[in-house]
Amino acid sequence: MNKDKILYKVDKLLEMYKNGELGGEVMPEDANPHFEKGSLENYLYFTLPMSLNYQRNSYILWENALKTYEDLETRFVFNPKICLEKTFEEVQYALTKHKVALQKQKQTEIWLSLCNTFIELFDGDIRKLFEMLDNNVDEIRNFIQKDNKKKFPYLSGTKICNYWLYVIYQYTDKRYKDIENLTIAPDTHVCKATYKLGLITDNEFNSSNVQQIVIDKWQELLKNTKYRPIDIHTPLWLWSRNGFKEVK
Repeated sequence: MNKDKILYKVDKLLEMYKNGELGGEVMPEDANPHFEKGSLENYLYFTLPMSLNYQRNSYILWENALKTYEDLETRFVFNPKICLEKTFEEVQYALTKHKVALQKQKQTEIWLSLCNTFIELFDGDIRKLFEMLDNNVDEIRNFIQKDNKKKFPYLSGTKICNYWLYVIYQYTDKRYKDIENLTIAPDTHVCKATYKLGLITDNEFNSSNVQQIVIDKWQELLKNTKYRPIDIHTPLWLWSRNGFKEVK
């Protein structure tokens, strides 16, 4: 691995991204009702569907989430208290009507489990999680991924937890105390881009632990540079998604 060569390419990728050469004028999460940034509705909107963002097209997921919100018959799924007052079948129907949930049993269970967690721990207000942990990324991640992993199905995953924290940062009024500790979100595109840049080897790319390897490699590479991992997530994602345009 040639660190200087990779950092040079990172510079170029960021330049291409800022110039609009990688696309990204519309991102998946731009499909939203445009709530007030600090509102509870906004935080819940960008949290619950995230738990179902597994091996699927992100653009379609968020388009379907917006359809679900705009449909008065199904809007209630974004309110944990109302969800828990409904029957399982009613929630299942509402989640599958516009295909927010693709696995109707499992993903309805995930959604309801999160609703239950939010009521049990935060009286339905997910913003209390951030306040309780003083907006500290490491503490929030430990709370979800280690201390209460079973209470946050899928949201506690290596990729989804980091990406969720990133989306909350991008689309709400949340500001973290230690933003530099918000790691890259190692989804398929980011892993492919990391491999394309030469930051990970063939064996690492094909490892079952590739997501954690990618996180660690970027943390190490960007240490003591002008970049934070969150600065490069979107350029990497777009670069891969759009077929790895030549970095000049």
